[in-house]
Amino acid sequence: MKIRQFTLISTLVIIFIACDTTESFFDNEGDESENEIYTSLEEQPVDIQEEIESGQDFTSAPDSFPSGETDIPLPPEGYLYHAAFPGGITDWGEEDDMTPDDLHSYEQLAGKSIAWLYFSHNWFNDREFPFEMASWIRDDGSIPFIRLMLRSDAEQDHSEPVYTLDNILNGDFDDDLHAWAIAARDFGSPLLVEFGTEVNGEWFSWNGIWNGAGETDDYGDPNIPDGPEKFQNTYRHIIQITRDEGVENITWVFHIDADDVPNDDWNRFENYYPGNEWIDWLGISIYGTSDPMDDDCTSFRESMDDAIPRLEALSPDKPIVVLEFAAAANNPYCDQVDWTREALTDLISLRWPRVIGFAWWNENWQNDDDPSHDTVLGLKIAQVWLRYSKNSLEVKKLY
Repeated sequence: MKIRQFTLISTLVIIFIACDTTESFFDNEGDESENEIYTSLEEQPVDIQEEIESGQDFTSAPDSFPSGETDIPLPPEGYLYHAAFPGGITDWGEEDDMTPDDLHSYEQLAGKSIAWLYFSHNWFNDREFPFEMASWIRDDGSIPFIRLMLRSDAEQDHSEPVYTLDNILNGDFDDDLHAWAIAARDFGSPLLVEFGTEVNGEWFSWNGIWNGAGETDDYGDPNIPDGPEKFQNTYRHIIQITRDEGVENITWVFHIDADDVPNDDWNRFENYYPGNEWIDWLGISIYGTSDPMDDDCTSFRESMDDAIPRLEALSPDKPIVVLEFAAAANNPYCDQVDWTREALTDLISLRWPRVIGFAWWNENWQNDDDPSHDTVLGLKIAQVWLRYSKNSLEVKKLY
């Protein structure tokens, strides 16, 4: 779906974070007067200066909207989307049971509403379009972001017995996918959707390691590794079904991890890309540490500086989004607050101009019987976010 800059969206509340490229991000924790990000008002038109100073919206909404508007606009220059996976209550890995209370709790702590809410649609539960969840997310003012998870369970690091790439390509689930597409179309307002979350990571069954890996003689083009090629064609197959059903309200996202795992040439994320004619946004996951036992902590900047040039090489103009980022608490090699502060400093200073937004992954899970080994990504976000929330603007698109 083509993205039209500054298109007005009906039925949504779009949240932007105001960015400043001149001031550092709170250098001294605890002194709020010195830790603010100040918007450079003198660089804004006079009427925008007045709106910023008065707390009014950056863009005023008209009295009515064209019906059926389906595009997601780019943020105004100098702004970023703020989004989140706000966390739920089920076991780690399912990520499909968020409630309005979870969203409101996150937003209250963050001091800022979110532009989209990210959740999994697990086909081991059902194959129907997740209308109920998508509806309350929309009604609450955010965009539903659906991870289309064609899998038999939430466990990782194993091959898929049912929803294999081969079976999807063979059309075994076409009836379900057509029904899903029709329901998504009839939903009638913008959706963000991805298939193949973190495709270059071997923990998910759509990664090439489970689908032919680097072999080239069992499927398709003998010049392309079989595993990535199967994924390319599977994602295209799913998108084509939605096009056949006239779906125009989905923004399709290609979602990679910052690390190619395994770190083999055939598994480079570029090999999985379906192509610019199929994908609207490019997305990335970056984690400093995933549990307290990790003995390494890669900075957000290092991961982004490595990945962004490769993402930009895929397309000259596709927006890039940090779809997941976080660092686990209680790790001796990685201070969670410091890691997050440094990440946000670089993001809101627009170090990577193609990046249009970011989403915090707010989840906790148990790793073993020792509670001190639990992964806690649920940062006390107020420590970080509230420092600049009063200087950010909410651009509201209402009924």
